[in-house]
Amino acid sequence: MISPDKESDIIRLARAEKWPVGTIASQLGVHHSVVHRVLGREGMLEARLQRPSMADPFVPFIKATLDKYPKLHASRLYQMVKERGYPGAADHFRTIVGRYRPSAPAEAYMRLRTLPGEQAQVDWAHFGKVGVDGGERKLYVFLMVLAFSRKLFARFYLSAAMTAFLRGHVEAYEYFGGAARVNLYDNLKSAVLERVGDAIRFHPTHLQLASHYRFEPRPCNVARGNEKGRVERAVRYLRTSFFAARKFRDVDDLNQQLQRWLTDVSDQRRCPQDPSRTVAEAFAEEQPRLLALADNPFPAEELVQVRVGKTPYIRFDRNDYSVPHTHVRKTLVASATLETVRVLDGQQCVATHRRCWDIRKQVEDPAHITGLLEVKRRAKQQRGTDQLHHASPASQPFLSRVAERGGNLGSTVANLLKYLDAFGAEALDHALRDAVANNTPHLHAVRQLLDQYRHKRNAPPPLTVTISDDPRVTRQRVFTRKLSTYDDPVTCTEDDDDQDSTR
Repeated sequence: MISPDKESDIIRLARAEKWPVGTIASQLGVHHSVVHRVLGREGMLEARLQRPSMADPFVPFIKATLDKYPKLHASRLYQMVKERGYPGAADHFRTIVGRYRPSAPAEAYMRLRTLPGEQAQVDWAHFGKVGVDGGERKLYVFLMVLAFSRKLFARFYLSAAMTAFLRGHVEAYEYFGGAARVNLYDNLKSAVLERVGDAIRFHPTHLQLASHYRFEPRPCNVARGNEKGRVERAVRYLRTSFFAARKFRDVDDLNQQLQRWLTDVSDQRRCPQDPSRTVAEAFAEEQPRLLALADNPFPAEELVQVRVGKTPYIRFDRNDYSVPHTHVRKTLVASATLETVRVLDGQQCVATHRRCWDIRKQVEDPAHITGLLEVKRRAKQQRGTDQLHHASPASQPFLSRVAERGGNLGSTVANLLKYLDAFGAEALDHALRDAVANNTPHLHAVRQLLDQYRHKRNAPPPLTVTISDDPRVTRQRVFTRKLSTYDDPVTCTEDDDDQDSTR
């Protein structure tokens, strides 16, 4: 929009001074489309454009085609006139088509009025993205507006899935203290799964919600956003009056600020249907007309089948949640609200976690990890016991006697495996038999017997070599010398002594 003074200057410069459109636009600091619009309203533009053009012979064809096909694209029309001999370029041809394309007739709308408690309008709106640990998530707001009083409810969520859609309804009805008789929606997937003309297939969960609160779900006609204009204006009002330049720590902090704004600002504005009172005053009249709520809120949970792989975790909403190790390689069900994630195996709840809104995180129950580690320890001990049984049949009665005396089977098996590597299977089996026969089922007794057998055979003591991981050891270079040079001291030269000293 421009001021009347500037509009008058445009007309004067074009009519009296004969300035071209571009000169007027640059001198007055406006866009050339503004100059065209002003001159067009005054009937001056057509007169100025009436000059010979290469498109003049094709104008009747262009008009006739556009009258028959008003929405035909200029690119297709250009191909048609080019086949008929038009020599001009496509860019200039678009301007010519714009002159003769019939404008759509202006549509008049009726002002809709509703009775108190009769209708609520519902919608989602996207408010950009917010950063979370591991990435970003989209920020959505759920809005519900009572059509009579314009009482507004809004909540921000990090998801627009069915869980948040149901939760928004439940919180809105609790906020209003009742439900309107008709809920008006556009054709979002959470409400309408499929629509062909007037044939509508509602989402079954949405129908259950409507049955629980006894309201009628009613979708708008396709491409008719004006039918729910109250909630559309509420989205714009929320963007400009609340969200613009708003700082917040997280979504919970944002919703707390939003709650204060709804009470202190939104409810105190003048009611558009009756400017003599505020929205809060109009709502006081409407609230008793709302449908009473059920005794229990509708269960707003999302159920998703999940598969547990070889590790005891399920993947849900870009995060991993632990489950007991006994449920690996199974198909379970994740029952999620906005606060918790429960993992179900049939009717049994096998895990419960606080829902994580970050990305690529592992949410674990310490009991699940402890149980897996305990099984792994027992498995390791079982593998050692099995190895001892095959190497020494006497190990089974020996371990049984250790268990009877309350000994630590894990450390006993580990040490017996070391003895097996150092002394061999035959010597270990002989020592275990003698230890059981002598009623001395102890590791020290077994080691003493093994040493006695070694002395009888005049065998060298067992040597255990441990390789260090210290890089100072692993990277050390060891030089080998000829030992024969030490047999004859006379042949050892001064250069050899110097070389040895440097090494």
